[in-house]
Amino acid sequence: MGEIEPFPGPGKNVAIRRKSIGWTQKQLVARARGVSLSALQKIETGTRALTQGTAAVLADAMGCTLDELLGRAEPGVEDEARLNALRSAIRRFDMPGEVPLDIDGMRSRMDQLHEDRSEARLSEVLAALPLAVKQETDLAHELGTPLAWSRVADVYSAVYWLAARHRWMDLADLAVHKQRMAAERADALTGAVAARDEAGTFLNSGDFGGGIHVVDRAVVRAESELSGRNRALALGILHLRGLTLAGRIVGDKDSEKEAKKHIKGAWEAANEVREDVLVHGIHFGPENTAVHVIATAGDMRKHREALEAAARLAKKGITLPATRIAPLNMNIARSKLAIGDREGALKNLEKAWQVAPEMSKVHPTSQELLRVLTSLHKRSNPRLTRLVRGAGLEI
Repeated sequence: MGEIEPFPGPGKNVAIRRKSIGWTQKQLVARARGVSLSALQKIETGTRALTQGTAAVLADAMGCTLDELLGRAEPGVEDEARLNALRSAIRRFDMPGEVPLDIDGMRSRMDQLHEDRSEARLSEVLAALPLAVKQETDLAHELGTPLAWSRVADVYSAVYWLAARHRWMDLADLAVHKQRMAAERADALTGAVAARDEAGTFLNSGDFGGGIHVVDRAVVRAESELSGRNRALALGILHLRGLTLAGRIVGDKDSEKEAKKHIKGAWEAANEVREDVLVHGIHFGPENTAVHVIATAGDMRKHREALEAAARLAKKGITLPATRIAPLNMNIARSKLAIGDREGALKNLEKAWQVAPEMSKVHPTSQELLRVLTSLHKRSNPRLTRLVRGAGLEI
């Protein structure tokens, strides 16, 4: 068996960016709050995984955004054509066309879009979006009802979700802008989902404090405008975004307090909802709250706490779809790797790839785990080699 050579990934991008601006590692560390020289060296050489919180600090120090440092997933030829069609449909937001006649077909296609999103079928979602954007917008202009505009907002939420997965942030920003416009003509719950996705653009760019401000503002609005189950759903969805944002802030003593606030709010809402449900294309309930808490514990380097929470969740049973199961396994793998369990990390990474290969291929956590595992394995591992090839990378 031959030796494995580490391949480029989010962590290696740090060295590439640093060298492009002519800085030494010491010069970067001097400008990067909370990042030690030892940690930077390990990240660049591939013996320590780069977290998105640390990546955001490094990106800010080097004058770029988080998504730029992590790297944009390049679309293939067929995907580029679909993206052009999608952008064309988005541009015509205020230029309604013919009213769709096949309403039943539209409803069926929207149901399929939600299913494809839940199961992390990225290519299927992209293929469906241009027509969905056009038809739902045309119908909403004709009907003018809150429900019709809520469906438009749901389509744009799917656009944001797809764009964020690939780090196509120009498209993500455009999507949340249109989503917010549609939500203003819909209802308060749709508005909360739109605010959650807007905060997501701050998350993806590394502006975690700005995202928390968006969430906190939306929480106040949801508390005053909603009641009953819809209030719990809106608050829960927003608090999940808030705890993720707070957990990724590095070097701020108040970030843990902020995370705990949103964790508390999310669990209160989850206990009121009682079971996981799909709301405007987003899952919320006790299981997904646990998944987010596990991820945030890992973000805050509380890896044993994350693994203990994961074990409790596994005992209860998990019914969530691929779009949540894959990141859960990536985060478990990250925590296992952090405590030195390489075999366990590989097993969970394999599970992520098994349930959501398209998402795993473009997800920065998956890419970084692959990079570090290949660096740590001095001899080739057939299982790891299979994942690397699945990611389309050269060994």
